[in-house]
Amino acid sequence: MPTDIEQIQLIRSQTFAVIAEITAIPKPTYYIDGQSVSWTSYLAQLRETVDWCDRQLTDAGPYEILSSGRS
Repeated sequence: MPTDIEQIQLIRSQTFAVIAEITAIPKPTYYIDGQSVSWTSYLAQLRETVDWCDRQLTDAGPYEILSSGRS
């Protein structure tokens, strides 16, 4: 079973694939049966997902704390 980090990396990778797909052939916003389909909003949501993944991966990764002392 994949770890949480591996799952986040997979979500990030899949989201980038969808972004590449929908930006290759951009589509207009349209209305059907009273519902609006906004590709701009969808793209923004996908970018937010990538940002969330990046934050999770950064928080989970090793980090270094720098400090200095006074004498």
